[in-house]
Amino acid sequence: MELRARGWWLLCAAAALAACAGGDPASKSRSCSEVRQIYGAKGFSLSDVPQAEISGEHLRVCPQGYTCCTSEMEEKLANRSRAELEAALLDSGRALQTTFATQLQSFDDHFQHLLNESERALQDAFPGTLGELYAQSSRAFRDLYAELRLYYRGANLHLEDTLAEFWARLLERLFRQLHPQLLLPDDYLDCLGKQADALRPFGEAPRELRLRATRAFVAARAFVQGLGVAGDVVRKVAQVPLGPECTRAVMKLAYCAPCLGVPGARPCPDYCRNVLKGCLANQADLDAEWRNLLDSMVLITDKFWGPSGAESVIGNVHLWLAEAINALQDNKDILTAKVIQGCGNPKVNPQGSGPEEKRHPGKLVLQEKPPTGALEKLVSEAKVQLRDAQDFWISLPGVLCSEKLAMSSASDDRCWNGMAKGRYLPEVMGDGLANQINNPEVEVDITKPDMTVRQQIMQLKVMTNRLRGAYSGNDVDFQDASDDSSGSGSGDSCPDDLCDRRVSKKSSNSRTTLTHALPGLSEREGQKTAAASCPQPCVSLLLLLLTLVLSAASPTWR
Repeated sequence: MELRARGWWLLCAAAALAACAGGDPASKSRSCSEVRQIYGAKGFSLSDVPQAEISGEHLRVCPQGYTCCTSEMEEKLANRSRAELEAALLDSGRALQTTFATQLQSFDDHFQHLLNESERALQDAFPGTLGELYAQSSRAFRDLYAELRLYYRGANLHLEDTLAEFWARLLERLFRQLHPQLLLPDDYLDCLGKQADALRPFGEAPRELRLRATRAFVAARAFVQGLGVAGDVVRKVAQVPLGPECTRAVMKLAYCAPCLGVPGARPCPDYCRNVLKGCLANQADLDAEWRNLLDSMVLITDKFWGPSGAESVIGNVHLWLAEAINALQDNKDILTAKVIQGCGNPKVNPQGSGPEEKRHPGKLVLQEKPPTGALEKLVSEAKVQLRDAQDFWISLPGVLCSEKLAMSSASDDRCWNGMAKGRYLPEVMGDGLANQINNPEVEVDITKPDMTVRQQIMQLKVMTNRLRGAYSGNDVDFQDASDDSSGSGSGDSCPDDLCDRRVSKKSSNSRTTLTHALPGLSEREGQKTAAASCPQPCVSLLLLLLTLVLSAASPTWR
């Protein structure tokens, strides 16, 4: 502690001794009624409280003047003061957690509703128009929507691979149905799949859906995940226990005034702030990454609008599916001729029915539903709440002093300065661990940061990086995935192993570890989709390495 701080303590100690020992001879026999009232209200036995002041040489926290507190009382009050501050931290965190949880539920409900409405529109229109052409492929459509839900809710699926597998399976099924009179063995369908890239059987619909759905689903998922991460960080950090030095400081702040017979003295504002800035030094270090996360979440909402926005895409997946099937029907003769040219004449199926064209499946004519305005309202409210939460960690000391610790409204001669009733002279410390090196109220070891808080700072960095990637349309969980992967027949590059029918099933190379799963992704689903990922120690190591890289790079993003 610097000489300036030591001088302050000497001055206050002298003032306290003068207040307790000097002047009024009756001060040595003052009643302890105020302490008895406070002590009893805390649920402690009044038999512990002396009837009148006693000598305070036994005190280890409060100044050693005449006192109404015994050693046992001081210890109990110290423990109670710590419990009360920890409860206040939990209450403050719980209110913010509720805000994030409410937002998460609202956005989740909306995005799920959009996808459900799209699937319902498909189920209403496709069967009656397409007949058997849809009935025989209905499972492929159901599986696609199921996987889109899983991806949105945090499952470790590669969205581009999922779409590519869907188009490959759909092409095989529809081509069989369009040509029931032909024998189409697996090797012939393999040849069909390998030519689909050049043939574009579904027109531009697969490519358009891939580009737009990737951006829309990545943005929506990252935003809702961000809400979940923010709530988790608040919950975990609010549970960090207070250290012994903080316990002593809060005891002195809250209960030493009545112990020393200073009735009605409330803590000086700057004194209270210094105590809590020392106690919550680690929590304040969350501030920079916390702001980065919330800023990123506000910015990513810009990707909810426009032709590739979540509002337009998630609720209209069925439109691209309808466009694709219409294109296949329009081009089926040309497609068949080119397939025969490239793969040879298939054998006739003696048990097959007549050509499918005699059944005349209809054309799908669907209209895009205009936005309802619900998402716009949700985003507007969320932006306000996210901005209001930006100062949460560095504002905690002031908020708790005002709302929980009955801080004095002014710093004057009537407030409690930790030693006596009088002005508080030391300056207020800055925020964060490093700024507490000269804190006059709480002895803080700035070389030993709290590991729980550091882990949560790491989580904030990782989530912010995910949001930044999503803003650019990238899923950072799959940075090594080929940008050329696309749906079969989309016209983009399609690696042979994706187009090959026999290896188009989902495999471990299209999976990564489970990201921040949303509520509703069951434990069974999480285990199933994470089965091919690396074990937990590997995950922890990768997370640590990613954090070190992010810390070293420290990019600016506004």
